[in-house]
Amino acid sequence: MVSAHSILAFAAMSLLVIVIPGPSVLFVIGRALAHGRRTALATVLGNLLGSYLLVIAVAWGLGALVETSAAVFTGVKLAGAAYLVYLGVQAFRHRKEMRAADMDAPAGERRGDLRTIADGILVGVTNPKGIVFFAAVLPQFVDHSAGHLPLQMMLLGLVPVAIGLITDTLWGLGASAARSWLARSDRRLSMVGAAGGFAMIGLGLTVAATGRAD
Repeated sequence: MVSAHSILAFAAMSLLVIVIPGPSVLFVIGRALAHGRRTALATVLGNLLGSYLLVIAVAWGLGALVETSAAVFTGVKLAGAAYLVYLGVQAFRHRKEMRAADMDAPAGERRGDLRTIADGILVGVTNPKGIVFFAAVLPQFVDHSAGHLPLQMMLLGLVPVAIGLITDTLWGLGASAARSWLARSDRRLSMVGAAGGFAMIGLGLTVAATGRAD
């Protein structure tokens, strides 16, 4: 249904957009610095699920509403920004409770993982960069003569998700490795956690100040 040419062209476009670090990448890095590898990887998963929810919204017409309505777009953007600031404040407040042994928590903290994934979903689905990209770019690569436009967009949407899975995971692992290297003492680990918190707060403020390209 979707031609190989469309898939390759959209993959190239997606790669160009994804390699430029945006809110999702910076969020993963902030979470990795604040909480370690396990949280970073769960964040990547949640972020990608949130991004694909944007694909579904665009495929079924909701994305067009968000993109064309300044009020709706601003509301979604500010909700995501406020949550980023909240997560950053929480990371900063609890920075002294971190220990190097907690960087890879034992399997059994399932509730914590699910909450982390939910955090990633919320940030991913309110990412202004993702909203604009999927609403403005994705529809250009469907074949209108072939019909089944929502299905075409949902299939094409898997391409940037797959690319993001690779790149975001590498960013998360890299930031986690840096955290491991710096975490030689509780004091330094606390400073790293604070840096991650400040990174998320700064990201939230940046997202809130980001305008919409009309």
